[in-house]
Amino acid sequence: MTDTNVTISERAARRIGEILKTEGDGAMLRISVEGGGCSGFQYKFDVERARADDDLVIARDSAVVVVDPASAPFLAGSEVDFVDDLIGASFRVNNPNATASCGCGTSFSV
Repeated sequence: MTDTNVTISERAARRIGEILKTEGDGAMLRISVEGGGCSGFQYKFDVERARADDDLVIARDSAVVVVDPASAPFLAGSEVDFVDDLIGASFRVNNPNATASCGCGTSFSV
């Protein structure tokens, strides 16, 4: 899978790079979509060292993000951003496929 249109904002790339630097060589951020959350699906973020041959790989600067093939369709056209506001610092997925999301932005429905 090569054309996914998943992008990483400059802020997210910088923060992911900072996180991966502390994890050592070969670390990647895995973003996946799972059933659950208050809106039906939720985003999951994990640091990993291994990737599957069919994973989607998105790289920007020192940030390397991998997405499994089952999650990729849910994330197509999305932008991963990093927001640091009064509520707290977190990754946000700006997902055009989501028809609804929860107040905290960690779960969504399609």
